[in-house]
Amino acid sequence: MKVKKNTVKVITLGCSKNLVDSEFLMAQLKSNNVELVEDETKCESVIINTCGFIDTAKEESINTILKAVERKEKGKLKNIFVAGCLSDRYKSQLEKEIPEVSKYFGATDKHQTVIGILNEFGVDYKNELLGERLVTTPSHFAYIKISEGCDNPCSFCAIPIMRGVHKSKPLDEILIETQKLASRGVKELIIIGQDTTYWGFDLDGKRNLKKVLGELSEINGIEWIRLMYAYPSRFPVDMIKEINENEKICNYLDIPVQHVSDNVLKSMRRGITKKNQIALLEKLRKEIPGIALRTSVMVGYPEETEKDFEELLEFVKEFKFDRLGVFTYSIEEGTFAYDLKDRIPRKEKLLRQKLILEAQKQVAEELNASSVGKIFRVLIDRKENDYYIGRTYKDAPEVDQEVYVDSKKELKIGKFYDIEIFDFEEFDLFGDVIK
Repeated sequence: MKVKKNTVKVITLGCSKNLVDSEFLMAQLKSNNVELVEDETKCESVIINTCGFIDTAKEESINTILKAVERKEKGKLKNIFVAGCLSDRYKSQLEKEIPEVSKYFGATDKHQTVIGILNEFGVDYKNELLGERLVTTPSHFAYIKISEGCDNPCSFCAIPIMRGVHKSKPLDEILIETQKLASRGVKELIIIGQDTTYWGFDLDGKRNLKKVLGELSEINGIEWIRLMYAYPSRFPVDMIKEINENEKICNYLDIPVQHVSDNVLKSMRRGITKKNQIALLEKLRKEIPGIALRTSVMVGYPEETEKDFEELLEFVKEFKFDRLGVFTYSIEEGTFAYDLKDRIPRKEKLLRQKLILEAQKQVAEELNASSVGKIFRVLIDRKENDYYIGRTYKDAPEVDQEVYVDSKKELKIGKFYDIEIFDFEEFDLFGDVIK
């Protein structure tokens, strides 16, 4: 095997929370003189940070592991280390079925996982690297995970099984991490966690996300703070004033409703009724002018009747979320809904997903049409061919829409510009720089 010793490729699958975990691990590896490489054909070892959230994620994780095993069997790879949610949840099963993997690690205790992987390379964990990450996103934005695990009892979700109970990251650690990110040019901070609104409850019995956001907004260099994964049940209403009055917090909220039918919400154990959920959403729109609401919904849940689905579809058409994603139900062992069985055929799930997406497409076109002639502050992410591509406050990276700018003037990546929108497509805007 003609590769350098102590070279490693870290492969991250799944969500942004996994990405942050990998970035902490890579910082420790690099500081210990373990060489990180981009090309997995030029490494001695590979670390696969897996996702086990839904069937498609599990399949991707398994296929990635098997491809690495194939390379190892051909003598092109020495070590395969597997970590993350899939490894945590199915460790004994994976050890039996894919024994070619050098070692499996869990996901619940991140600190011990990092230590365990470092030990495999014969190096030690460096405590002095508190808050240090090797950021893999573009240098002007980064995710920051403020908590681990989840205490919500959603019937369909296996996250608590894999990630454990909710555990808030101490505020001082969050601030140290953010200060380091800001010193390296990060302008947009994206707050993530399984349920970001739960922060602080395990520390002193009070949800206090408002304090976190207030402290973060005081850090020089941070210009946008974007909040993701805000659970609608028991939403801390003091957050509304903070979002509205704090200029650094984007008027944007990712608030996954999952469904709107009381029948389905009750079976999902979401802890909220249709009436209260809609009241919260309307309150957010009323009290935070111009707020962009992103949500995710689930179709094909075992208890979802055709009537329930029609109720959800009509809600999507009428409420007009600014951004929306759709999942099909995936049965998960160990969850409360497992005993309900996977009653709805895959074909029907996909049909329902398609109908929701078609409805949202019409909503998106309507909202985008209303943006023509308006001026937005846009953060430029990259350049492709003749276009600079960026985002407004209404859009999170990777999951939301973008603004295409054809500018003869050179624009700087990671900088903000005032852009006037002159045209649109289903999920994109086109604009000119205001001189």
